Amino acid sequence: MRFLMKLAIAGVLVVTTTLVAFANVSNGDTIRLDYKDGTTTYIKDDGTELPALPELYTEDNEPELYCLAMNIYHESRSDNLAGQAAVADVVLNRVNDKRYPSTICKVVKQGPVRESWKTRQTPDPTDAVFHPVRHRCQFSWWCDGKDDVPKQPMAWRKAQEIAYHIVNSDLFRGITEGSTHYHATYVDPKWNRSMLEMGRIGEHIFYKSLPK
Repeated sequence: MRFLMKLAIAGVLVVTTTLVAFANVSNGDTIRLDYKDGTTTYIKDDGTELPALPELYTEDNEPELYCLAMNIYHESRSDNLAGQAAVADVVLNRVNDKRYPSTICKVVKQGPVRESWKTRQTPDPTDAVFHPVRHRCQFSWWCDGKDDVPKQPMAWRKAQEIAYHIVNSDLFRGITEGSTHYHATYVDPKWNRSMLEMGRIGEHIFYKSLPK
């Protein structure tokens, strides 16, 4: 009944205004409205209109989950559910592998850094600010020089949900069978020659180290 009521509300909103391009149920108790001017708002089932879909958690209150969700979003937001879960699984596999950093954020942000030219001018070493060296990170989005703020709220919400469930309830955990590497299906990097191919999931092919 609640679902039908939401659809009815969405229909009324479309009919009663020429500004709305379309409306649909976006996530649980929220209806998304896409306007013809390119803006998007969200209406909760109590009628409250929101300018953006609320985050499930923030970088401040759940930094590790946030890092994982960011990696899912930037590496695989156009992929299917299994593909996004597989990307998350690789990060967690690395966390549990002594060859890699021991936290999610350190794994996601792993790569060489360079001190900012601004702080190099100051004598106080505690002022130093470091930035990742462009195109040298383990996960390319982290150092591609582009803005990292998620621009697609529905995809960002989905990434947050996947990150939460794989960490807190082990949902999807182990989907890559221990893989620590992957690449897109449309490339064939040289590094994969020395690894064991585990198979394709969604838009990526997954690998782990050959047994010694």
